[in-house]
Amino acid sequence: EVQLVESGGGLVQAGGSLRLSCAASGFTFDDYTIGWFRQAPGKQREGVSCIRSSDGSTYYSDSVEGRFTISSDNAKNTVYLQMNSLEPEDTAVYYCAADSRECTVVAVSPYYGMDYWGKGTLVTVSS
Repeated sequence: EVQLVESGGGLVQAGGSLRLSCAASGFTFDDYTIGWFRQAPGKQREGVSCIRSSDGSTYYSDSVEGRFTISSDNAKNTVYLQMNSLEPEDTAVYYCAADSRECTVVAVSPYYGMDYWGKGTLVTVSS
C-alpha cells in the first residue's frame, strides 16, 4: 500500500522557519518524483517544489524560490521542505505527492495528474 505522510506543520510568525517532512512507503522511492503542493483557503492547489532523488533534479515555484529548499534522504524514503523567511501568504495546507514522471514534467503539469497524495499538514504564518 502506497503511503505518503506529511509532518512538521504548525504556527509560526512571519520571518520564521519550518521544516516539513514527507515519509513515503509502498513504492520504489528512486523511481518517483516527490512534489510539494499547497492550497490556501479559497484558492486552487498549486505546485511549490519537487525533487527526483535518482538524478537530483529539483524545481521551485517563483513564489518560494530562494526561501524554500527541498531535499531527500533516500535511506529514510523521506523528502524535506525547509521553509525560511515565511510570509503570511505561505499559509496553506501543504501536501506531498508522488509521480512516476520526471520533476521537470511534474513542474509544468496540472497538480491533479500526480499518482499518489498525502493528507496534508497545515502551515499558518502569522503577521
